[in-house]
Amino acid sequence: MSVNCSLWQENSLSVKRFAFAKFSEVPGECFLLFTLILLMFLVSLTGNALITLAICTSPALHTPMYFFLANLSLLEIGYTCTVIPKMLQSLVSEARGISREGCATQMFFFTLFGITECCLLAAMAFDRCMAICSPLHYTTRMNRGVCAHLAIVSWGTGCIVGLGQTNFIFSLNFCGPCEIDHFFCDLPPVLALACGDTSQNEAAIFVVAILCISSPFLLIIYSYVRILVAVLVMPSPEGRHKAFSTCSSHLLVVTLFFGSGSINYLRPKSSHSPGMDKLLALFYTAVTSMLNPIIYSLRNKEVKAALRRTLGLKKVLTMNR
Repeated sequence: MSVNCSLWQENSLSVKRFAFAKFSEVPGECFLLFTLILLMFLVSLTGNALITLAICTSPALHTPMYFFLANLSLLEIGYTCTVIPKMLQSLVSEARGISREGCATQMFFFTLFGITECCLLAAMAFDRCMAICSPLHYTTRMNRGVCAHLAIVSWGTGCIVGLGQTNFIFSLNFCGPCEIDHFFCDLPPVLALACGDTSQNEAAIFVVAILCISSPFLLIIYSYVRILVAVLVMPSPEGRHKAFSTCSSHLLVVTLFFGSGSINYLRPKSSHSPGMDKLLALFYTAVTSMLNPIIYSLRNKEVKAALRRTLGLKKVLTMNR
């Protein structure tokens, strides 16, 4: 169902308000999707909040690896809160509209959290590389100052890219239609509504994707090649197993996040389709955010122990009240 753009424009030159496309004209399908996404959203929020709380309250987890994991969990909370609530509203009501300013704000935060996560995953790979390849120098090379610097660079890169891309796109005029064929203000579907030549914007999105998605991914590959070489020369099977076990959760998260993101942003424009773009976006905004805390808690004994202590402490506090 198309939206009457005359209701969404302040003047004939630029659309001042957008609307998200409907997922389906069948109410039953929308309700089912609403239930599934809401469940994933709640699991993601609960899991990531518990992991952050467990790391902050457990001195045994005050190490570089868990410092980055706490940052990652906070990112996932911000990531899902930026996109999912508006998506849930659009699924069960006719209030599918969003102002130009609101769309720009959503795009900025989505880009901020997405780019920062790419950089943080690379920092986590570097941390594992230092821990396995240079164990004797690990504590000095990955001290608090280095970890804080890597986190600041990751967040700063995300902020700069988010501001730059959002400002670049919303400096354009949008002549209509005003319906975004997506469920949030992602860069390509919003850019598709802009007037005139957008080739420079498309090139900028592609360059940023290369620099901020491919570059961190290549750094991760390089780190894991070094890890693999170091593990293969270890004399004991127990040492090899321990080394691989410390990397397996991170490697699985990297595969899920970069796999879906690369397919969405780096494949040729001619192969894009609205249905596939929505499916991929749903995967890396809702599904991976839900799976990350599950992966780290199920495959990490220290995190599981910290979570048990955290939940046990909450039970004690509740009983005392």
